Amino acid sequence: MSIDLPRIPNSRLNGRRALVTGAGRGIGLSCAAALAEAGAHVVLVARNHDEIEEVARTICERGESAEARVLDISDLAAVRTFFDEQDGFDILVNNAGTNRPKPMIEVKEDDYDAVLDLNVKSLFFVSQLCARRMIAEKRRGSLIHMSSQMGHVGGPDRSLYCASKWAVEGLNKALALDLAPHGIRSNTIAPTFIETPMTKPFFEDEAFKASVLEKIKLGRLGTVKDLMGAVVFLASDASAMMTGSSLVIDGGWTVD
Repeated sequence: MSIDLPRIPNSRLNGRRALVTGAGRGIGLSCAAALAEAGAHVVLVARNHDEIEEVARTICERGESAEARVLDISDLAAVRTFFDEQDGFDILVNNAGTNRPKPMIEVKEDDYDAVLDLNVKSLFFVSQLCARRMIAEKRRGSLIHMSSQMGHVGGPDRSLYCASKWAVEGLNKALALDLAPHGIRSNTIAPTFIETPMTKPFFEDEAFKASVLEKIKLGRLGTVKDLMGAVVFLASDASAMMTGSSLVIDGGWTVD
């Protein structure tokens, strides 16, 4: 008598629409590429038209589906207009963010506003507007927020960044509770230091790079490819029972 073996849940995203913010380079670019490769139609947004247009064109050239839309997510009026004009989404990747590393005694008000407004305020209202459409259209969607290991620990010269990412982690859990009755999931990805155009200048300081590598137990910096499987997993049915959680991809930084 044969056994009815369970099969791995489908991680394909065919027929689903995904929105990725800050999609022109680095982590956002890799998330968009991963979702498109898994079958989603990806809408890439960022302030720089040329960057996202090139990424979208390259995705389409390899036979996948993507489009570019210029959007500054710190302009909430523009964000509302964007969602009014777009079809609904099944997947949101909140990737856009910023950092102004400096000792806390040197932080100025404009530093605070720049980091917290983009990393928390804009993320919240993009999530809200996206979720409203999901609910109205009865989409069982997935919200994915790009957090950080610094949303789980502290770090020198990272007071604003840590504050914003700890806020994202707390917000994620509250969103999961609010949206679960609608079949919408909310999770975070919390990477360690990833080699991207934004972080490259930091690693030109050999002492800083050595201090980072000392804390990453696997002994290397992260790459954008280290995050691509995670974003597809959280977007797909493979993570259907997962909400309010954080995938910490830190090479062991937060183990001790």
